[in-house]
Amino acid sequence: MLGDFEGVRAVMVFSEDPPAAARWWADVLGGDVHIDSDGTSVFAWVDVNGVELGFHPADDQRNPRGGSPVVYWSVPSVTTARDGLLAAGCTHHRGPLDITSERRICQLVDPFGTVFGLDGPP
Repeated sequence: MLGDFEGVRAVMVFSEDPPAAARWWADVLGGDVHIDSDGTSVFAWVDVNGVELGFHPADDQRNPRGGSPVVYWSVPSVTTARDGLLAAGCTHHRGPLDITSERRICQLVDPFGTVFGLDGPP
């Protein structure tokens, strides 16, 4: 058993307009909007009581608008947890992606088709 899951860290939602979606939720939940852009796409999020509610651009092939949100589990090491889950029967979906030098995320698919994420130090 992989006992190093520390709780839900983030929920990813796919949107046609991530900044607008984040602003709406920030107004509803009383948070601040954070926006990050790599020049071609924009990611926006709101932190709510220690959980990041993130808005990623919709992708018709992988993550269509209105698709299921992706829950990210906080783990002490993304690499270790990812390797253990792949060995346990999960498959790769996206990432790993370094968000900062101290934070990495990835998405996996469990044997039943559920997409979920890992979030933590590399």
